[in-house]
Amino acid sequence: MTVITDALCPFCGCMCDDITVAVENNKITEVKHACKIGAAKIMGHHRIKAPMMRTDKKGDFKEVSYDEAIEAAAKILADSKRPLMYGWASAFCEVHKKGIFLAEEVGAIIDNTATVCHGPSTLAVHEKGLPSATLGQVKNRADVVVFWGSNPVHAHPRHMGRYSVFAKGFFNEKGRKGRKVIVVDVRKTETAGMADEYIQVEQGSDYLIISALRAILAGQAAVVPDSVGGVTKEQLVKLVDTLKAAKFGAIFFGMGLTQSMSRYKNIDNAISLTTELNSFTKFVITPMRGHYNVTGFGQVCAWETGYATAVDFARGAPYYNPGETAANDVLTRKETDAAMIIAGDAGAHFPADSVRHLARIPVVQIDPYWNPTTEVANVVIPVAICGVEVEGTAYRMDGVSLRYRKLVEPEHPTDIEILEKITERVRKIRGD
Repeated sequence: MTVITDALCPFCGCMCDDITVAVENNKITEVKHACKIGAAKIMGHHRIKAPMMRTDKKGDFKEVSYDEAIEAAAKILADSKRPLMYGWASAFCEVHKKGIFLAEEVGAIIDNTATVCHGPSTLAVHEKGLPSATLGQVKNRADVVVFWGSNPVHAHPRHMGRYSVFAKGFFNEKGRKGRKVIVVDVRKTETAGMADEYIQVEQGSDYLIISALRAILAGQAAVVPDSVGGVTKEQLVKLVDTLKAAKFGAIFFGMGLTQSMSRYKNIDNAISLTTELNSFTKFVITPMRGHYNVTGFGQVCAWETGYATAVDFARGAPYYNPGETAANDVLTRKETDAAMIIAGDAGAHFPADSVRHLARIPVVQIDPYWNPTTEVANVVIPVAICGVEVEGTAYRMDGVSLRYRKLVEPEHPTDIEILEKITERVRKIRGD
């Protein structure tokens, strides 16, 4: 038996790097230190065993060879006039680069899971920048931690233990006892139940509340009403005093901000609040990214195209306009005539209208796991699991790049190999 220590977890944006994995006869037999979800992913579950195809949406799948599946996938993309390539968050940066190259080759729209998650955060960062820090700095220095519209107890199970609340740091040796934890949310989550202070806000009122906090911080408390978004003025003043008194404060925000009313303007406002707090003390703000390498796609896509997501290559050059070129925009308008879903699950997370359109058009799925997208796919190509059976680079939620090692030898080809072969076949089909 081989024991691998300090392995990286390929589940969420925390990318915990203290995992111990036991391997025997090229099979993972035990995972230690990971959360239950991370351990389940590393152990493997619901794997797709072989490539599958069906002639139409109503037909049953039949197993085929990889060559047949790749040929069919290439033909779907080559024949398409408006293809969509979506997903990418559970694959490495090296895969993203190959995918962007294929998208350019076929004139596709390439978009990632941030479009239904932290895409609005990207827009806000365009306008205001991001006064952020590494998770290590938060662990070592933070004495005030704010979770706004996020529930790490469920979404990022080890975040509080490793980085933000309970971890003992170099300048904060008391851990939880040395920190004040504040939760701002529309409902009392499990995270709120563990906080020192819980502020319940009315749905869609985050922008108003952040604006009120900024006014109080600027010494203009007189203009703030007695109640804003279900929060009393007294609570808001107390919160500002707590934030100002911090030696090092950290705000972590989730989809409660990005996907509620005002969307990216919520983040824009929160970043402005963080910047203004830095006139009094040290404060940082960080998005709670979901999939472990959703941050990485934004990095790679920005390097390669100049834009972080929702890039349209139909004109022969990158074009970007969220609201027009994001995955759900083109699906709800029924513009796309083919789609490739890779390292993401549109079938589980897209609105019903988008999934209905996917069910009408040819869909290629490239993924290790059977999921709701498989049910609407015409061609399914199973691949090795990045971070378990493949090594590569990924970006943690704080923008730190880390290198994953291979834990076991794969039984399936990698995403990179499949994308390279599809690109090669597309070129032959088109006569390039």
